[in-house]
Amino acid sequence: MGAVVRGDVEWGSIPGLVRSAAERYADTEAVVDGRTRISYAELGARVERSTAACLATGIAPGDRVAIWAPNSLDWIVAALGAVSAGAVLVPINTRFKGAEAADVLRRSGARLLFVTGTFLGTSYVASLRRAVDRGPGLPGLDQVVVLSDDAPEDFRTWKDFLAGGEGVGPAEVRARSAAVDGSWPSDIVFTSGTTGRPKGAVITHAQTLRAYEIWCDLAGLRQGDRYLIVNPFFHTFGYKAGVLACLMRGATMVPQPVFNIDTALANIAAERVSVLPGPPTLHQSLLDHPARDTHDLSALRLVVTGAAVVPLRLVERLRGELGVETVLTAYGLSEASGIVTMCRRGDDPTVIASTSGRAIPGTEVRVGARVGEPGEVLVRGFNVMRGYYEDEAATAEVLTEDGWLRTGDVGVLDTDGNLRITDRIKDMFIVGGFNAYPAEIEQLLGLHPDVADVAVIGVPDARLGEVGKAYVVRRPGATLTADDLMAWSRREMANYKVPRAVDFVGELPRNASGKVVKGKLRG
Repeated sequence: MGAVVRGDVEWGSIPGLVRSAAERYADTEAVVDGRTRISYAELGARVERSTAACLATGIAPGDRVAIWAPNSLDWIVAALGAVSAGAVLVPINTRFKGAEAADVLRRSGARLLFVTGTFLGTSYVASLRRAVDRGPGLPGLDQVVVLSDDAPEDFRTWKDFLAGGEGVGPAEVRARSAAVDGSWPSDIVFTSGTTGRPKGAVITHAQTLRAYEIWCDLAGLRQGDRYLIVNPFFHTFGYKAGVLACLMRGATMVPQPVFNIDTALANIAAERVSVLPGPPTLHQSLLDHPARDTHDLSALRLVVTGAAVVPLRLVERLRGELGVETVLTAYGLSEASGIVTMCRRGDDPTVIASTSGRAIPGTEVRVGARVGEPGEVLVRGFNVMRGYYEDEAATAEVLTEDGWLRTGDVGVLDTDGNLRITDRIKDMFIVGGFNAYPAEIEQLLGLHPDVADVAVIGVPDARLGEVGKAYVVRRPGATLTADDLMAWSRREMANYKVPRAVDFVGELPRNASGKVVKGKLRG
């Protein structure tokens, strides 16, 4: 077996990866976006045009360029063009309101912003304007490009922006992208903010390439795969395990801007989709869809999911009912390039369902003092961020002097090194002196045949200090009551873990990354 070529060595930088993909997979279909279909050679040419436009706009290496838009071909071209010009990409959460987006733009010092026109009935341009008018303004933002054919007078359209680069020659574009070094920051990913104010994790080109070369190897992504990217591009899972992974392997990207199960089913069947990463809720809704059998899903072969709760039944159903050959779970966070542990192909289904796999090559994971003892998950290795952008105090809180990242997650390691995430430190509650971890209780409740989705929080209790309260989504047609579920729970788990209250809801509040926003449940 030959030596494995590390991704950061092979490509050097993300623009190096884009050039390599354009040459190596020239005639392979790169992106399918609605009626638009382009090859890798065409994608490379479009990215060069986007890079030229960034140069014409005066973007210099190290400048921050933000993008606030849903998954699309234009997002891919705009982002890769900016990164190829040496800029640091700042992806903004599409669920953010104008004031939240303005805060990220202000704190990152972005000079250029790519923004969608109207998405989900909201004008992002109008929303941003209102926030800027009310707030301290955005003095560092030189230009806003609207990714559509019309834009307000002081903004530019995407077409006009690209036309502005026509005076920049190919040699100049190539020289700039070739000068991008692997040690340079490639992006600043702002955390989702479910537990406080978002902070920007700074990740380099080399870290990104090495991490997602490993992801591709462990997942078994290959040329000819067709990948439905439902995970938002503003999130590491969508951009890096999606767009960049496809560039590495010559897989075809099918971006989907909003998670809609009917659209996903239609895309999987029409485009012969073989790869479908996403949160467990995506796969659950796919399996439970009443019209599932009317769609041909036979091309699906690879599912990668990740969350504290992945029911074993979900893994078994994906394999048994849909014939998915590979189902893997993984764990990551923005501060560690989005990937820390991952299952391996061939792992037992119980390992895949009950753990997030083992540390990826080149990294270490440490939990508690002894095997099997819960504690904070610590990570050290090439994947750990340089720090939070211009926030030394927050960086010092999470990075130890000897290079360990404090994740804020509670977990348990088994004797084989498999990690099971039991909770966020901040979500843990104490019932009569016992530590109760919501994610563990959610995993147990998820085993009930009538429970489709569940979230648990701690609520005050006069006698015990705190007790669990469960928010439950029933399976279609189920008549489960609160008393039924609590009686079942008393048989299945320690008494202190049993929820003392159950609310049935139509759906749980989730952010665009698929995480339950527990702040909304707490009211």
